Amino acid sequence: MDQYEQFFNCPYCGEKISFLVDLSVPAQNYIEDCEVCCRPIEVSYEVCDGEVTRFEANAS
Repeated sequence: MDQYEQFFNCPYCGEKISFLVDLSVPAQNYIEDCEVCCRPIEVSYEVCDGEVTRFEANAS
């Protein structure tokens, strides 16, 4: 399983956090809690040819 570390700011507290993207999965959408403030973040991403083509992290 190839992984990529994606960094982004929490939409609630603004802290920079990281997320491991599974590059073998073409698209995913799910809820992940912020490591700092523990509020739910809706994570959505797409992968094409082993590269992240779209990544979004929004307040849930």
